[in-house]
Amino acid sequence: MTARALMIAGTTSDAGKSVVTTGLCRLLARRGVKVAPFKAQNMSNNSMVVTGSDGAGAEIGRAQWIQAVAAGAVPEPAMNPVLLKPEGDRRSHVVVMGRPAGTLDARDFTRGRDHLAEAAFAAYDDLAVRYDVIVCEGAGSPTEINLREGDFVNMGLARHVSMPVVIVGDIDRGGVYAALHGTLALLSPADQALVAGFVINKFRGDEALLAPANDAIARTTGRPVLGVVPWSPRVWLDSEDGMDVEGRRASTGDPLRVAVVRLPRISNFTDVDALGLEPGVDVSFVSDARRVGEADLVVVPGTRATLADLAWMRERGLDAAVVAHARAGRPVLGICGGFQLLGRTINDPEGVEGAAGAAADGLGLLDVATTFGEEKVLRLPSGTALGADASGYEIHHGRLARGGDEEFLGGARRAAVFGTMWHGSLESDALRHAFLGEVAATTGRRWEPSGVRFADARTARLDLLADLLEQHVDVDVLLTLVERGAPLDLPLVPPGAV
Repeated sequence: MTARALMIAGTTSDAGKSVVTTGLCRLLARRGVKVAPFKAQNMSNNSMVVTGSDGAGAEIGRAQWIQAVAAGAVPEPAMNPVLLKPEGDRRSHVVVMGRPAGTLDARDFTRGRDHLAEAAFAAYDDLAVRYDVIVCEGAGSPTEINLREGDFVNMGLARHVSMPVVIVGDIDRGGVYAALHGTLALLSPADQALVAGFVINKFRGDEALLAPANDAIARTTGRPVLGVVPWSPRVWLDSEDGMDVEGRRASTGDPLRVAVVRLPRISNFTDVDALGLEPGVDVSFVSDARRVGEADLVVVPGTRATLADLAWMRERGLDAAVVAHARAGRPVLGICGGFQLLGRTINDPEGVEGAAGAAADGLGLLDVATTFGEEKVLRLPSGTALGADASGYEIHHGRLARGGDEEFLGGARRAAVFGTMWHGSLESDALRHAFLGEVAATTGRRWEPSGVRFADARTARLDLLADLLEQHVDVDVLLTLVERGAPLDLPLVPPGAV
């Protein structure tokens, strides 16, 4: 039996596709449905390690990982068969079914992707025989009309199995009704036939005020607004791209101040989510050297382009600011690429991240030398540090030669400078509390563990999403679409395809 399916598309990136997809996965799982998420191609430097079919480590987008968690399903490469990790404006590292598969140039987006489409459709078809329902998330907008010919992520996927589509628009941006109408109108007649309705996201205010506009968009397109999801400050998901990088303000009057360097090619920025969950910790992303000096703890996060981001830090004086912070005896934490930046040297002899033979001196705060190699390390390590159990995941091309510094979570420590190769380690509650205790002791600040459990907070966020959809979206109509597909008599909205 082939699974039933529904696609959640959006008028733009960050319109709310991930939020609605995740909430639907949670909602259906709570109703006893065996459901899986699917995104044919994700473009993100925020990824997660899962176990592949051969038992080895594999890599998928972080958003699909959290959607699988919401669905109560085991995350696997088939849920995100193609992952593009941008290395610059014109080139992306390609991951297919969890494993590195070369690079993709910007020109390849309009041709030369047939093998990626085949991998994506095969992965979907595999999931479809193992699950009852597949909730598919689109990418960007379904009306990327310059890319439609080779599309296998949005309407190309929907047409693959005649899947009904719901389009989400973010009203907080403004112009949502024009965006909904325009998205539909620019689709071909065959694509339009699968679009069954709209959802409006991030509304602030009295929903009754939208009734005239909702009626008007339904009359002009023949598709109803199936729900208006309110903006909620408690909606906080593992995001898939840097558009959602923002700080977390503390709820206490005198918090520990954490400054996260906002690298241009930042990756796995959700590593600091657990810090922001603590009510006594204030997290901000900074790109100004002056802000570094105001912090108690500076975090240099992961990056997809280590040498390029090191050059960016030097152009802005951020390298000197981080070094000055450390030499003043104040804590610094580097994670993966950020850890490599804190070391002595960085070498890329094979051109894994850029030009072959590129090299640079790091910040020299840790006795570590990094050399990039073609083979990617994908692991799910566990161990202890600071007297606490910890776990995480590793995704990196860098090979590290550590000198005399103390070992710390696959990395190194020298006094108050910490470097780790383990993403996600701060989600381990005992380690996070021990680490923040060290930060407080080093800086002479008072801080007490709050007792917050990261896993419980994540579960509460997932249930909140499902609750919001239950209360504000016509779930019965969505389930009918899943069961029966898009209605066959939907009208064509001029002007049709461009």
